[in-house]
Amino acid sequence: MDLPIVYHPDYVAPLPDGHRFPMPKFRLLYELLVNDGVAQKEQFHTPSRPPQEFIELVHATEYVKAYIEGTLDAKAQRRIGLPWSPALVNRTCVAVAGTILTAQLALQNGLACNTAGGTHHAFPSYGSGFCIFNDLAIAARVLQKLGLVQKILIVDLDVHQGDGTAFIFQDDDSVFTFSMHCEVNFPGTKQKSDLDVPLPVGMEDDAYLQTLANYLSDLLSDVKPDIVFYDAGVDPHIGDSLGKLALTDTGIFRREMQVLSTCVAARFPTACVIGGGYADDMKSLVWRHSLVHRAASEVYHSIG
Repeated sequence: MDLPIVYHPDYVAPLPDGHRFPMPKFRLLYELLVNDGVAQKEQFHTPSRPPQEFIELVHATEYVKAYIEGTLDAKAQRRIGLPWSPALVNRTCVAVAGTILTAQLALQNGLACNTAGGTHHAFPSYGSGFCIFNDLAIAARVLQKLGLVQKILIVDLDVHQGDGTAFIFQDDDSVFTFSMHCEVNFPGTKQKSDLDVPLPVGMEDDAYLQTLANYLSDLLSDVKPDIVFYDAGVDPHIGDSLGKLALTDTGIFRREMQVLSTCVAARFPTACVIGGGYADDMKSLVWRHSLVHRAASEVYHSIG
């Protein structure tokens, strides 16, 4: 058996030339994984657009309706930072479905990876920071609604705090939110996760990985989740244009191995999303995003 990976061609929707959101990376990531032999085409699972009521388990009905129909006001659109189009609506919904499917595959197989996801700045009634609907929160709620899990741990290692996710679950003991992020970075106003670990600007590989090691095993023992959602944002990388930390490619790969081997060895099913990553050099950005799939493939074969 090979690691289940989730991808849909609709993960890419057109954006205006020069837009800073690196939309082509999703297709390029799929192509890199296939071309490098990290994954065979048969390993990929294709999500279908989810029912709207799944999205409304987290998001306000009026917001969902306004976004899908394109009637969201200009200020709300600006806060999201992505120009509205029917293709982007479809992409947003399909990416949410991808994380739901990834979670279901993780429960069945112990580990699974999406090739998108991690839209953790979306709040119940508005989007923010390139995030429209919060796929992690929606997938968590869907699994609970379907009776597949009760307790969930979200490990968010994107360089930006998972503020939307923290807010959504702030009064909910069934979902534990852990965010390790650069302290002086977007969002300007932080929310309160169950555990926040703010990091100083310029932190390098060893200090980062040691900090992570100080928390991860204990968290798993304390929370005892039925599933772990892992947001593997690569924006802590030294070459990231929005990051402010100083991890190398090797550091990112060591991080992925550390998270996945720790979770899987302790028998906690783990669903990975790729999170944020921003760089002018698309090729090196896509390589960094592929590291979680490379690590997951190694870890998955070790559980055999």
